[in-house]
Amino acid sequence: MTGDTTQVWLWEFFNPERLWALLVLPVLVIAYILLLRLKRNRGMRYTQTGIVGAVLPRQSQWRRHVSVAMALCSLAAITGAWARPAGTEQVPRERATVVLVLDLSQSMQATDIDPTRLDASKQAAKDFIAQLPASYNIALVALSGNSRVLAQPTNDRGMINRYIDALTLEDGTHIGDALMAALDAIAHAPGEPGEDPAPGMVIMLSDGSNTGGEVSPEQAAANAREQGVVVNTIAFGTLNGYVDLDGQRYNVAPDTEALQQIAAATGGAAVDAKSASQLNNAYDQMRSDVTYEDVKKEVTARWALYALAFAFVASLGAVSMAARWP
Repeated sequence: MTGDTTQVWLWEFFNPERLWALLVLPVLVIAYILLLRLKRNRGMRYTQTGIVGAVLPRQSQWRRHVSVAMALCSLAAITGAWARPAGTEQVPRERATVVLVLDLSQSMQATDIDPTRLDASKQAAKDFIAQLPASYNIALVALSGNSRVLAQPTNDRGMINRYIDALTLEDGTHIGDALMAALDAIAHAPGEPGEDPAPGMVIMLSDGSNTGGEVSPEQAAANAREQGVVVNTIAFGTLNGYVDLDGQRYNVAPDTEALQQIAAATGGAAVDAKSASQLNNAYDQMRSDVTYEDVKKEVTARWALYALAFAFVASLGAVSMAARWP
């Protein structure tokens, strides 16, 4: 559904100017109150109330009030339907540029994930790519002390897989620089002539804390937010993971808080993965976020259904009074 929407109260409408018809509701309410008072005043003229009660059938006041209220609600819902209300629906995304940022730091040699964190992340990344739509462009960024774009956006899955297979351990974890490299890859993604660029998103997998770089993770996340790029993060590894370097043992628990802050700053999701199966589940969640988008769609039929329900209740009340049900 195309067209701009305007939010009125808690709802959005494609034609909010038509809501002027709701002004008739307070007029009807006032008229109803005045008629009730007029009827009450007329009733007070009769002194022999017992005789009147025997002649005229008694009607349930609450039944009358409910019927009128439901009729007014039905009128309000019909007016809302006339204004073409907008709802949100998830639809498959036709085009996208997805940048995978994979951590290559020395901590990725930890064996708390079988066989190693790096090997498990490489296999999970290839499985994730295999299930993305063929029209999507995929890019690959190395996260290390020399963060850089390894593969520019392409729909050549075989080439991306070869780059993933060739990944090896490197020194350092410059998260901000890696995110900036991902934004650069999105900016250079190929597009169709005459069409807007495909939406870009980043999936960053890391198991460590930032160790430096030219750009801080906070600034890089702010740049991503300004460009409308969502960054989803995966904190990979267990709290007890360790590596032996230069004769010393180091704990390499993932920095979940830092990754959560990056995701939150860009409107993305942050997931923890402490095993290969959990990593696959994390990628499944990411795939749902990547392959579907929220689209505003007219939901007039839903509001018409509300109006029908209100009208049905009002009709029951009217029939009940007319038939003199007990």
